[in-house]
Amino acid sequence: MGRSSAQGRSNRVRTTRTALGMTQAELADAVEVTRQTVVAVEAGNYAPSVYLALAIAHRLGRSVEELFGPAGAPSRPDSHPATEVRT
Repeated sequence: MGRSSAQGRSNRVRTTRTALGMTQAELADAVEVTRQTVVAVEAGNYAPSVYLALAIAHRLGRSVEELFGPAGAPSRPDSHPATEVRT
């Protein structure tokens, strides 16, 4: 896998962005890349640098792990249901 290729790897950038009512152009402007870069990241055809991944996550109000981590991973540490321990 090349440095800039994600080879179709899925992420949650598009779903998070659209849930926030943000366009691809707005996200691109906010993180200082082209809209085409956002398109490629969302499609899983471009693996963003650490700096770009951090900028995207910050702008979308999520962690890098939430956006780019493996599917099925918990979205936030506080999202786990509380378990009651009985003694």
